[in-house]
Amino acid sequence: MKKIYFAFLAAAIVTSGAVFAQPSANGNTSISDPDASSIGNDSTREALREVSVDRFEREGFWNVHASPDYGVITGRLFEGSPDAKDPLNDTGNQEMEDTHVLGVKMEFFKRGVNSFFVKAARPIPIEGVTKTVSVWACGRNMSHQLWLLVQDYNGNNFELWMGGLDFSGWKKITVAIPPTPDGQHGIVQQSVYHGDKPGLRILGFRVDCAPMEAQGSYYLYLDDLRAVTDLYDMENKDEDDMMDNW
Repeated sequence: MKKIYFAFLAAAIVTSGAVFAQPSANGNTSISDPDASSIGNDSTREALREVSVDRFEREGFWNVHASPDYGVITGRLFEGSPDAKDPLNDTGNQEMEDTHVLGVKMEFFKRGVNSFFVKAARPIPIEGVTKTVSVWACGRNMSHQLWLLVQDYNGNNFELWMGGLDFSGWKKITVAIPPTPDGQHGIVQQSVYHGDKPGLRILGFRVDCAPMEAQGSYYLYLDDLRAVTDLYDMENKDEDDMMDNW
């Protein structure tokens, strides 16, 4: 009996390992570039779309902030765009202007443990159930850490680590939005009680600075904030269906 049990257990471990080791559609198994089609995919009823969240084209929409004890921070738009950026397959947004990037300059007073923020003037809603969020960043090869600030369906705020900024030139950074385990805890994006409300809102970014590299002037550039979202419920909603908002 024990031999049968251990054989079954070994088979289960091998099977589960094979499942988690499967590459994504693009052959990449890195968690830094997650496959949106396999995140929270517990149903075949999905309509994944890559949508533009913001292209950093509006002067004054993104605000920068840092404690006056840390240094002086400045933000402004610059003409330019990452050359490696893929065009968005979205006919509704192809005519949108895309000629600028957001630049952030942080002038440190001294080394230390500090952070600065890049926040939208108002939360940016994303329709559907968001699977991943990506942004192009130019981090100037510093060991600072980039965090995504989001707000869920219930108005709760969360911070998601996007990755380090220790690279040269432009790089696309992607973070997966973890699904809620029970619809009540974690990042909740939908509810059977109110289905007409956007599930996720982008608040902005936080940069945690490496203490030994927080000196002099640091430059950060951001562009092309996108999301991969599941629009199945919205695309399959009957035109004669009532809105539960009364």
